[in-house]
Amino acid sequence: MAAPHQQLDYDVIIIGAGLSGMYQLYRLRELGLKVRVFETGTGVGGTWYWNRYPGARFDSESYSYGYSFSKELLEEWEWSEHFAGQPETLRYCNYVADKFDLRRDIQFESRVAAATYQDDTRSWTLTLASGARHTCRFLITAIGPLSTPTLPRIEGRDSFEGQSFHTARWPKQKVDFAGKRVAVIGTGATGVQTIQTIAGEVGHLTVFQRTPNWCAPLHNGKIDAETQAKIKAGYSEIFARCQETFACFIHTPDPRGAFEVTDEEREAFYEKLYGERGFGIWQGNFRDILIDRRANATISDFVARKIRERVKDQRVAEKLIPTNHGFGTRRLPLETFYYEVYNRDNVELVDLIETPIERITPKGIRTSEREFEFDIIIFATGFDAITGSFDKIDFRGAHGALLKDKWTRGPETYLGLMVDGFPNMMMLMGPHTALGNIPRSIEYSVDWVTGLLRFAREKGLTFLDATPEGTADWTDHVKALGAGLLSNEVNSWMTGINSNVEGKQTRIVARYSGSAPAYRARCDAVAAKGYEELRLG
Repeated sequence: MAAPHQQLDYDVIIIGAGLSGMYQLYRLRELGLKVRVFETGTGVGGTWYWNRYPGARFDSESYSYGYSFSKELLEEWEWSEHFAGQPETLRYCNYVADKFDLRRDIQFESRVAAATYQDDTRSWTLTLASGARHTCRFLITAIGPLSTPTLPRIEGRDSFEGQSFHTARWPKQKVDFAGKRVAVIGTGATGVQTIQTIAGEVGHLTVFQRTPNWCAPLHNGKIDAETQAKIKAGYSEIFARCQETFACFIHTPDPRGAFEVTDEEREAFYEKLYGERGFGIWQGNFRDILIDRRANATISDFVARKIRERVKDQRVAEKLIPTNHGFGTRRLPLETFYYEVYNRDNVELVDLIETPIERITPKGIRTSEREFEFDIIIFATGFDAITGSFDKIDFRGAHGALLKDKWTRGPETYLGLMVDGFPNMMMLMGPHTALGNIPRSIEYSVDWVTGLLRFAREKGLTFLDATPEGTADWTDHVKALGAGLLSNEVNSWMTGINSNVEGKQTRIVARYSGSAPAYRARCDAVAAKGYEELRLG
């Protein structure tokens, strides 16, 4: 059944020109579709465009993170470090945009304010913040799980007379820290990277910590010519490895349990992992450390001992050791001499559980104990994760239904890619999809969506919608996969908690926690059966 004839501006509109949006544009051009990308920023790169804060870098190995779709691109581009920093990664994104001439179909400084499905024409109308409107048959969101920054709800926040920045909205010009009194609020991954990077530059640094995080060494280093040659020769093996592993990293859980080895073997294994690059200590550890409390205690105790060894003042060391969650049950920041920062004379740690912030003043910050004066305040207070980027846009599906209303009790999706009642809308890296090493997951999701749109074009379809049953089944499946995971018993962005966002104080299952190969198998099966699980027309 064809839709009523209407001249639409585009076949497809993509929201966002980060890694997802860029690759989706590339793939849809191959189908010969008329595509437009709307991007809020002034350039491509998404996460790597916005997060310019000092020390921002990969914690996936660079060569496992970049795009895999073009052999020519893999041959041409050379990563300089095992874990590339933000400036290099942004150069990479721009290199990709130039190489494939992507910018001609991207409209920058164009924030999408609303997206409304038109029942009568089976199309979407997007309204930009400027008031401009554009229509399309299919809508693809590429807005990212961590792209909507949140500022803390602290009285007087806007009264501060010095400089202040959120890490995800860092100025493009260099910030001069020399001799400055600087505050950092927050010690998640961005806080850790910022703190360890600027401690040696500032006059004095005060870190305001509410919840300490378990951190492990990154062990970054330059890639020499010999290693570069090995990487280029081994790309097919690297990406094959990422396809096999649980979360698309080059690391995957050890098949043994923590208590299937002797105490000495376990200690030696932890020492080995602690001394190796990257996420091995999180993603390549014993299979039961994230599901068994006793097993988790062994690695938590090991890392706590490391913190005590690295921090000279044991009172400070104890404040840096988490007590409300086990190792790896929240997103693990990887660090480079982070703990040693607290051995410096110009660095002070303030425990916000002991002495909460009462307000931000024109001159600085007042806690329950004392008043601090600062020249610069840095908010490393994270994101309204998973659903936050969707909440910022007024999505209205069939019969005017609000997506925000549908997701009041947490996200409900079909394969993390679609939502029933929102026809012709596909989500890249949306809730309930496999995350892990993000670009590996991005490429799969983009290719799946591209396959669906190819199928729609071949069959002359103008209507693609998930069913309520399919959405309920997938949502229940995702919730069931989360049962027994220690991480789902912890307040974090991965469980939908954000004390700075109204209505996000109740834990939800916001992410798919099964294996990436199992996720791909399920999605592949849907495609193989001609998408018969969808409502098509």
